[in-house]
Amino acid sequence: MSCKKIVLIGLTILLMTPHSAWAAGNGGRNEKSFDWNPVIEAIIQVESNGNHHAKNGNQIGAMQITPILVADCNEILKMRKSSKRYKLEDRLDLKKSKEMFLLIQSWYNPKNNVEKAIRSWNGGIKYSIKGTQRYYEKVLRAMK
Repeated sequence: MSCKKIVLIGLTILLMTPHSAWAAGNGGRNEKSFDWNPVIEAIIQVESNGNHHAKNGNQIGAMQITPILVADCNEILKMRKSSKRYKLEDRLDLKKSKEMFLLIQSWYNPKNNVEKAIRSWNGGIKYSIKGTQRYYEKVLRAMK
């Protein structure tokens, strides 16, 4: 095979490959630069209508964080050898609530799948599609 044919085949393959396939091997989303803000803001609207002091059972704050999620965040931090830990009252601090969301996503959703993020925020890591469908649709509407 001539050198020109090899180059031509290589260029053809390169041009036919979607650009997202080249992005860090993670579904086209760069983990460090992915902007979770639209998802977070929509979740805040759906969960508490923006009320940073909202309470519903053991779910507290703008993002309605449970004690289990705080414990999960602390376990992730421990495994990452971080000395940082969250307290239950941090659920009322919007900045810390957003940090917890991002920590959970970085651990359980490293490819930054928005659907997985939304559904797992409502239904937990082992969520069901059927059980989280209404919540997922509400968050999507709030993102528009």
